[in-house]
This record gives sequence, structure tokens and C-alpha cells, in this order.
Amino acid sequence: MTLIETMLQELEQEADATRRVLARVPDDKLAWRPHPKARTLGQLALHVAMVPGGVAAFAAQSDVQAPNFTDPDPSSAAELVPALDESIALARRALGGLSDEAMAEEWRMLAGDRIIFSVPRGAFLRSTMLNHWYHHRGQLTVYLRALDIPVPWVYGPSADESPF
Repeated sequence: MTLIETMLQELEQEADATRRVLARVPDDKLAWRPHPKARTLGQLALHVAMVPGGVAAFAAQSDVQAPNFTDPDPSSAAELVPALDESIALARRALGGLSDEAMAEEWRMLAGDRIIFSVPRGAFLRSTMLNHWYHHRGQLTVYLRALDIPVPWVYGPSADESPF
């Protein structure tokens, strides 16, 4: 199994857990935020839904200009799981044909002509498409807990439910 096949398998497995978390986001709390500097629940949930595809599309390119990051607001909670499904499909398309050699190539993010960072493509995918995604999904479960919404199981039982 190639490195990208292993990574895509992990992506699919984690997508199931992410769907369970996104499905708990209530429509009437999308504008809630735990702190004035924090994203709203809706912004964070949509970010979680969009990370895999967006990062994979960047990673499939060699040199990428740094984007102007914005936090879009979902119009309803009902769009979150479909947005994740589209994001996972985009990630599969963008990364499916990459070889182990392509995963080892340097990937660069630029601001004009200035290199912001340069890392092997596989390292960028691991840290940003996966680890960054998991971080924000965990953050989303904390938002749910603060709102007294039952938190689904992710890797094992939560205080609210068990897969066993």
C-alpha cells in the first residue's frame, strides 16, 4: 500500500467520526461562540467540514500562494454533513493519483515571491489535512459540551454514548 493510499484510508475512517460530530450541530446555535475572539459554532463546523478537500487541493499543486483565510457562515446546520462529503470527495480526487515520490517532493506556500514555508508534500498533508482537522474537530466537541449537546463517540466512548 502506498503512502497516499494509507493516508486516504485514514481520511475515510476519520470522516465517519467527523460526520457524527457535525450531525450534532444544532441549527439554532450556529451564531454561538465561547469567546469574542473565537469562531462561531457554525464557522468552526463549516471549517471542519471543508478542511480535507481544501488542503488536498492545495497539496496537489507545487507552489501555492497563501490564501486570504476567511470564515464563512453556513446558512443552516443541514449543509454541514453534505459539505464534508463534498470535501472528502475533493480530497480523494486531488490526491488519488499521487505517488510516493510526489508525497516526498517539497511543497511550498508563497506570499508573492517570499516562501512562507516549504515542507515535503506528505508532511504538509499529515500536519494540515489530518492533524489540523482533528484539532478543530476536538475543538468542536468542546463547543458541543459547552452547549450541553450530547457529544458523539469519536475513538471510543464519550460521556454521552458508546460504540460498544
